[in-house]
Amino acid sequence: MQTGRPSWRVTMQERPDLSLRCVSLLGRTGRFLRSPVVLAVLSVAAGLGQAEAQVTEKVPPAVETMPGAGVIGQPRRVTLEENRSRKRHQGDWGAFNWGNGEFAGFGPVGVYGVAPWAEDWSSKKDPRNYTDFLDPLKAIRLNESGSIWLSLSGESRIRNWYESSPMLGTVNRRHSGRFTVRNLLGADLHLGPHWRIFGQLNNGEAAGWNYYGYNATWRRRLGVQQLFVGYERKLFGAKAGVMVGRQQFLDAPSWLVYMRETPNVPLSWNGVRGYALWNRIRLDLYNFVATQVTRDTIMGGGFDDGTRLYGGNVGIALRPFSIGGEQVHSFLDLFWMGFRDEGKTAAVARYKGSEAGTQTRQNGGFRWYGSAPSFEYELGGVYQGGRFHPGTSSIASRPVSAWAVRGVLGWRHSSSFLHPFLGVQAEAYSGGDNRRKEGTVGTFSAPFSPRNGTFDLTRTIARANIVSAGPLASIAPRPFMNIRIRVPYLWRESMNDGLYNSSSPFSFLSGPKLRQAGRAVGLQPQGQVQFQLQQHVNWQIDGGAILLTHRMRQAGGKNGTYMLSTLTLRF
Repeated sequence: MQTGRPSWRVTMQERPDLSLRCVSLLGRTGRFLRSPVVLAVLSVAAGLGQAEAQVTEKVPPAVETMPGAGVIGQPRRVTLEENRSRKRHQGDWGAFNWGNGEFAGFGPVGVYGVAPWAEDWSSKKDPRNYTDFLDPLKAIRLNESGSIWLSLSGESRIRNWYESSPMLGTVNRRHSGRFTVRNLLGADLHLGPHWRIFGQLNNGEAAGWNYYGYNATWRRRLGVQQLFVGYERKLFGAKAGVMVGRQQFLDAPSWLVYMRETPNVPLSWNGVRGYALWNRIRLDLYNFVATQVTRDTIMGGGFDDGTRLYGGNVGIALRPFSIGGEQVHSFLDLFWMGFRDEGKTAAVARYKGSEAGTQTRQNGGFRWYGSAPSFEYELGGVYQGGRFHPGTSSIASRPVSAWAVRGVLGWRHSSSFLHPFLGVQAEAYSGGDNRRKEGTVGTFSAPFSPRNGTFDLTRTIARANIVSAGPLASIAPRPFMNIRIRVPYLWRESMNDGLYNSSSPFSFLSGPKLRQAGRAVGLQPQGQVQFQLQQHVNWQIDGGAILLTHRMRQAGGKNGTYMLSTLTLRF
């Protein structure tokens, strides 16, 4: 198996001038350390200077520097041994280190992770382990023994976004262009082997022409994105820990809960989380209140008591088994998740318009992922029960009964030049009956920013009353490059329920048009090209279209195209 470009190991003995010059430069320009952009751009020049250094080990391909959630989304298969190399910064998670490490419960991690605190940079306390000129910032000793140390992290994301007819033409903005910038700057203070304090600041800017939809999740002068205290130690043979405070939460199927990746301000929660991680089994319990973002203040407005998330998870790294003579590595998650939300995201569609209120839903489900030399699969499902409480007190509450299933199956040939993955992705999210003012609510709800990259990057179509199925293909012709294509066809699961965007049902599809528009929605081709130009620099181009059926256009929807260019700088 080809594992990508080599790792350049630079030590003080091999290139004393390079490391000393870089540290000196950072010292003289300390005022610029507040900008992740400056640090990442400087790293490009330093990376060129390392070309003469000695090659000491192979590492995963550059395109896996920061893997995305949903293990099938990986362009290249990565082994357990590669994930524990000096150039990969997953924690010591036993069998859960396989692939992108997502099933350990802390989100995917490669060189970098979606959650910076999930990265393990402890080896960089020894300068002999430096492989990048910014490594001195990843493990700063604060005492002689190194038991107290600080790790800094940062990200700047610059995105240009064009849409010909946004939101199926319903926002009255033709040829809309949006430009957004966000910065994240974090510090992870380790106080001995057990305690840590992690903090992260966020700010975002948004502009453009004919733009729409900007709110406090897009524009923020400065806010505390995360701030928590963690304690971890061995307990009953497990790596056990507790995290108290404001934090990211990623221990759920990414198609159900993720990090609010499209706007500038990621999703964060306030509360407590406890976990225990053995070699092949893990447990996770949590109880959170959402972070308030409608006020542009240093703490983001404090707590949103009306929005809660709580539950538990059991993860199992199953023993390898064989199918067709091939060994399969697989993981099984069993989860129960409860949530409460109110306002626009909790509204229930009516025959005409919608009914505001509050909903409480209990989610029971599973996800099962397996990987063999020539095939890969992922299967998940969830059932939602609970109640919807209308905003008008004179109307009785209604029970909830909804469901969702998702599956991906495909062939992968890791040893070939193109490293192709060819498969099919299908998913279905239940709908209800908008003609009913009472009785069971059947529309599936996923209000907490599920990952868009594997469904609809523009958030035009939401995971409610929709069935999506189609081919999926990706190739990685170079270690730093990945090309991905997905062409799903969309149907409504129930003809008595409408079509939903990320925050509400589309108003054009209501009343008699619910059935007149037919079940078929249309075709949604999507493509992505990703370049990991250097460890700190990623450039991604996304494009696609929404091609509605004739009957959907007659009902009032419009076809549209989009294109995004995203430059991300990390350290």
